[in-house]
Amino acid sequence: MKLKVIEGALREAPNCDATGMDRRAFGEFVSQRGELASYAFGWITGIEPRVGSLTIGIGAGNPGGGTFHTKVFAHDDGLAYGLTDEVFEQVPEGGPHLTADEARAHDTLPFIWAVVDQVMARDRRAWWMAHWVLGTTCFQTPQVHAGREPILLVTHDADDGAWQLIGATDAGETATITHLYHAVDADPTLLDVLDLEAGQRATRRRAGAAWRR
Repeated sequence: MKLKVIEGALREAPNCDATGMDRRAFGEFVSQRGELASYAFGWITGIEPRVGSLTIGIGAGNPGGGTFHTKVFAHDDGLAYGLTDEVFEQVPEGGPHLTADEARAHDTLPFIWAVVDQVMARDRRAWWMAHWVLGTTCFQTPQVHAGREPILLVTHDADDGAWQLIGATDAGETATITHLYHAVDADPTLLDVLDLEAGQRATRRRAGAAWRR
């Protein structure tokens, strides 16, 4: 059986004081041995610090089932995860909500961390959340930044790790620096290329067309 991460619904609503968005994404995980888990993760823009939430649920209705809750935060230029008592979401495969101490003592915790790794690596919405947590910046041409041209080229530079978003016109010396997640807010089709490794690029012929790496 092939390992699967299946993207589900994405729910978006203004945050409590309307300064940003509360985003929650849902999905299902199937291991190579047929083990099931369901998950939800989310983040709220317009607030500091930038910390995401991630819920993993297993074993609904079975002894030993549970729902694990973690926080997602930046650490040493990467992402880190910490168990929390705070309940984030209810997910279909989940059992009782576990505290951080209960989760640490649970015999399936290694499996839960494996699910976390796969969800963060394979769900495109998780890439979006990761760039928000990390505060990834990008260079945009003035035409792209102003919404006058669609993004046709995305590069993740090998030398300095910089991201560049370019339309039909080259930026020259007048590129605008902004956060990458803001560009995804404006153009969700960027979800498909948020996992570009340093040194890779993606192009498309027009807005809405498929990306070619």
